[in-house]
Amino acid sequence: MKKTLTALAAAATLAATSFSVPAYAEGERYVLVSHAPDSDSWWNTIKNGIDLAGEQLGVTVEYRNPPTGDLADMARIIEQAAASKPNGIITTLADFDVLRGPIEDAVAQGINVIIMNSGTPEQAREVGALMYVGQPEYDAGFAAGLRAKGDGVSSFLCVNHFISSPASTDRCQGFADGLGVELGSQMIDSGQDPSEIKNKVLAYLSANPDTDAVLTLGPTSADPTIKALEENGLAGDIYFGTFDLGSDIVEAIKSGVIQWGIDQQPFLQAYLPVVVLTNLDRFGVLPGNNINSGPGFVTNDGLALVEQFAGEFR
Repeated sequence: MKKTLTALAAAATLAATSFSVPAYAEGERYVLVSHAPDSDSWWNTIKNGIDLAGEQLGVTVEYRNPPTGDLADMARIIEQAAASKPNGIITTLADFDVLRGPIEDAVAQGINVIIMNSGTPEQAREVGALMYVGQPEYDAGFAAGLRAKGDGVSSFLCVNHFISSPASTDRCQGFADGLGVELGSQMIDSGQDPSEIKNKVLAYLSANPDTDAVLTLGPTSADPTIKALEENGLAGDIYFGTFDLGSDIVEAIKSGVIQWGIDQQPFLQAYLPVVVLTNLDRFGVLPGNNINSGPGFVTNDGLALVEQFAGEFR
């Protein structure tokens, strides 16, 4: 009898152990498609995010993008990604009209899609995506405008290096609305060439010497703007805020050239969708809400971890 009870106890322990480790499929593959050109180093954090998630979860995540940032090319990349039959697609929605078709086609094929970084939760829902992970861009710009207004700013230059993306313009418009001023000609189409950006910033500030502040939308426009301000002698004297972080931005915050950076936490924008899709495929669970990864203001007072991981995980 004692031997029988021992055997039953051992069997119960084995059964409990078996049920504590859920069975799931292996070899999941996800594709992240961004709108970023190869030249935009800010997206290295995105790549690190999906690489780490893939390593931790034992899944394959591929990064694809249009080399020059051409959105028509991006639409074709989404179509190609869908044709490869991945378990899921993570994509930016940089231009709703250009990208909605291929995204909706992917959803119609039964592929789970998560929108990240650009677009809106409403647009994500309209194209049939599971959710949106990112920063509400207008709201972030508005919060920055309120902050700058409190610091005495009433006029500004918004250096828009990706003007074809509505999200970029939303940042500039939100900033203007936060200040309570018209955006008008205070936003320039800077392009993405560093020398061209620097020259356009210098030209604008020369023609508009009473400009109170400069707002840039990421390292692509911030780094050349730092050089422009060093050249015209305004570095540290003109109010300067930027979206996003990078090594040059962090150094400029430390030195007082930039007052603050808005951290949308791109690592989370890449990492979390992989986690969500993997757990959906393996266990059938899905968060009930969209995920706001930002905004958060990074100033000279809180740079320790940011400086350590800038351009890598921050």
